[in-house]
Amino acid sequence: MGIDPVRGYEYLTRARHTLLAWIRPLVATRYAAEFPIGLRTIRTILVHMAGAEWIYNRRLRGETVPPPEERPYTSLYEEDFEPLERFWLQQAEETHQTLAAIRDWDQPVDYVGVGGDGQRYRQQTTAAGIAAQLLFHEVHHRAQVMAMLRQLGVAAENLDFSTLMFETTPADSARKGG
Repeated sequence: MGIDPVRGYEYLTRARHTLLAWIRPLVATRYAAEFPIGLRTIRTILVHMAGAEWIYNRRLRGETVPPPEERPYTSLYEEDFEPLERFWLQQAEETHQTLAAIRDWDQPVDYVGVGGDGQRYRQQTTAAGIAAQLLFHEVHHRAQVMAMLRQLGVAAENLDFSTLMFETTPADSARKGG
């Protein structure tokens, strides 16, 4: 049995909701403070995460991804938290619709991208491969943001899939060790 990308994305949005709630009260200087890990600031990582999701949407729909200066999230690298949160909330609706519309997860996805070094590269995968990248990419960077938040004294704890997505009820006290 494979991962259901729509359910996986539901988990991401639940975890993201909590993560953003931890970030929302930060003053702008803490949102943009530099750390010796990841992409250096909470802001840069969050914009990178939201931007990558925006790109994955386009790739899943077979659209061309414009150059960085033409992408709608580029200005968010210089802005406060609120515009990023608004952008990402709208993006989440679009991502959910994109994922829900896919019927063939094995359909090929083939594109040419440009790396951070300016080098063009060709990538070949499937819709399921892009969905997996979308899911796991955010988890990777979310862990970096949580580490930064902890250094700022925010109790950023436990966004585990089982905590947010499993149905949990009290166990029958008559059965011990089960």
